[in-house]
Amino acid sequence: MSFGFVAFHYPSPEHVEEFVDRCRQVREVLSSQPGFLRAEPWVTPEGDAVVTTGAFESQQAFQAAFAAVARECPAAVGFDEREVKPRQIHTLLSR
Repeated sequence: MSFGFVAFHYPSPEHVEEFVDRCRQVREVLSSQPGFLRAEPWVTPEGDAVVTTGAFESQQAFQAAFAAVARECPAAVGFDEREVKPRQIHTLLSR
């Protein structure tokens, strides 16, 4: 069973592309971690949200990978004034 996530980010319109780039930076760190399977940034058709999806071999791999992200690029994961509302992050289990 793999472990996944869906994260909704709500940047202000002028920061959407910057958030897509931040998600790509996070993916670079994640992709170097054991148990990483995939991650992709998406943008809603309206451009009001950047949505990132990802999958790992296990919950432990997910937790370890995001600990590496927090160490290696903390600015990419911190909430700041460029976002118009708080992020929503959901974790998933494959069945």
